[in-house]
Amino acid sequence: MSLTVEQALGQKLMLSFAGLEPSAEVLDLLSRQHVGGLTIYRARNVESPAQVRALTAALQRAAAASGQPPLLIAADQEGGTLLALAGTTPFPGNLALGAAGSPELARRTGRALGLELAAMGINIDYAPVCDLALNPANPVVGPRSFGEAPERVAELSAAMVAGLQSAGVAATPKHFPGHGDTAGDSHFGTPVSLHDERRLREVDLLPFQAAIAAGAKLMMTAHVALPALNDGIELPTTLSPALVRGLLRHDLGFDGVIITDALDMQAISQGSGLVIDTIAALAAGVDMLLLNVAGAEQRAVYAGLLQATRRTLLSAEENLASAQRILDLKRWVSTQPQPELDVVDCAEHRALAAEIAACALTLVRDEAQRLPLRLAPGARMAVIVPHPADLTPADTSSYVEPALAQALPRYHPNVDEFVIALDPSASEVEALCQKLNDYDIVVAATINATLYPGQAALVNELLARRLPVIAVALRMPYDLITYPSAPTYLCTYSILEPSLQALAAALWGDATCPGHLPVSIPGLYPLGHGLEIAERRATR
Repeated sequence: MSLTVEQALGQKLMLSFAGLEPSAEVLDLLSRQHVGGLTIYRARNVESPAQVRALTAALQRAAAASGQPPLLIAADQEGGTLLALAGTTPFPGNLALGAAGSPELARRTGRALGLELAAMGINIDYAPVCDLALNPANPVVGPRSFGEAPERVAELSAAMVAGLQSAGVAATPKHFPGHGDTAGDSHFGTPVSLHDERRLREVDLLPFQAAIAAGAKLMMTAHVALPALNDGIELPTTLSPALVRGLLRHDLGFDGVIITDALDMQAISQGSGLVIDTIAALAAGVDMLLLNVAGAEQRAVYAGLLQATRRTLLSAEENLASAQRILDLKRWVSTQPQPELDVVDCAEHRALAAEIAACALTLVRDEAQRLPLRLAPGARMAVIVPHPADLTPADTSSYVEPALAQALPRYHPNVDEFVIALDPSASEVEALCQKLNDYDIVVAATINATLYPGQAALVNELLARRLPVIAVALRMPYDLITYPSAPTYLCTYSILEPSLQALAAALWGDATCPGHLPVSIPGLYPLGHGLEIAERRATR
């Protein structure tokens, strides 16, 4: 397909809008100019799988009616803490897959995610996350990572890419060249990685190289600065020719579509500065701009790109070559079959989610020999769970209702649930401890207690009162650092229902805990700890 300069620039725009149906604004835009595609967001566009399928079909009809190629339609359907689509299978997420340690489970998960997306008319998944979980202080990656071991993360990343694309959905490994070993969140500023070039090439880049070798169709850039690879300049990767055109295209040989991370993040200039940064991103070698602006801002970006091309700040020849890569991707996704909608959250996928959750469950410590539980019929059990919340903008945990207490009554009749604030106050901790004095066992679940001292204070106070406590990390294993004297400690890596069902079964000995730590717990346990404990328990 031959494109004009205006059409080629339009193909480079990955836009978004608000509405469960195509908005008048987006329909008008599609009638006037070429658009590369649209991103679907849970808070803005999603009610149910059937509604999303109808929405994407309407968008594709509008594009076809205006003579455009098919749209790329994308979503952040990672599993675990980021599920962009409601009503889909609650897969436990990447860190759980890392704990399970099975490339085959990762491949099957990728395929299942892809089939469900394809059934809803979504042809790109912004996944998998290839970042390494190397920094306990990292606020944004966490359980979205497969773990901290580069070779294992590379293996699982490649498997998920293969699974997604076997279902006809293009994979988008992210966040190149690595967002894992930073202590900042690019939603709020520009994180800087100070590692030298050798370390970055031998560690952080391995999962991305594996994803490229697996045939990933896209790659998403991070708004992270790597001065060691950029002549000492602290410039977000998205805007860096040395990292995009040099490292990714030339050195690593990636020939697919390069898309930015969302350009409404604060690592990127906003307002009038956004026009400059979008020009800089295309000049750096990026193909598509993930834009979440609308109206006048969107028009200003497009006009700025067009004027930059007219003034030769952007190469018209490179724009056309870039647009051709996008058209090639569109041809690939347009030839893929669309599954029926009944594949979404089907029994087979539910069983797979349960298998992952069971394989991931990790018993880190049981010095008190409390497991498996053997409670008298009249014994009282308390379950404490923090109310889930979105800990970063790249999080959908707030849509999840606590469900651990609902998983336990099949094993024991007397279970009381206490849902606490994410960071309870000292008075709230004291009041709850008073209520728990007469319980025979307390399951205290925590969510990133390293960031929320109230949770740690609660568990430590329960231990100080010598209450029989089983501590469970529902997200990151690092929680044990904040209550290191807990004698019994397990990790689920997920707050979703399959992981909580697996936990309930393991507490009563109906299942073992075969998982192993995909990250080390500094000062306490090394990477891989847990598997040998599970084996000893299984043979007792």
